[in-house]
Amino acid sequence: MGRPSKYPDELRERAVRMVAEVRPQYPSQWAAITAVAGMLGIGTPETLRTWIRRSEVDTGQRPGVTTQMAEENKALRKDIAELRRANEILKAAAIFFGAELDRPGRR
Repeated sequence: MGRPSKYPDELRERAVRMVAEVRPQYPSQWAAITAVAGMLGIGTPETLRTWIRRSEVDTGQRPGVTTQMAEENKALRKDIAELRRANEILKAAAIFFGAELDRPGRR
């Protein structure tokens, strides 16, 4: 499990909205990102840029795996791993009890 973010979700959403709003006032998106990151006290502009990219993917403006799909994939992989462990335990038990039944004179 990853470490919790030091930035609340509300700040992330606000920062992404602010960049979209102030973008026309700057010569590039990076300039707008740098300005907003400084205004809001976000450690580095790169942090805000990654939030913007994630938001674009989640809203369908950019190709990629959405946050919801990534979380679902993670949960499914965890379930599969648990099922494989359970399956191995059941196989081992079947082999053990199958061997017990094959022994002569134990009935």
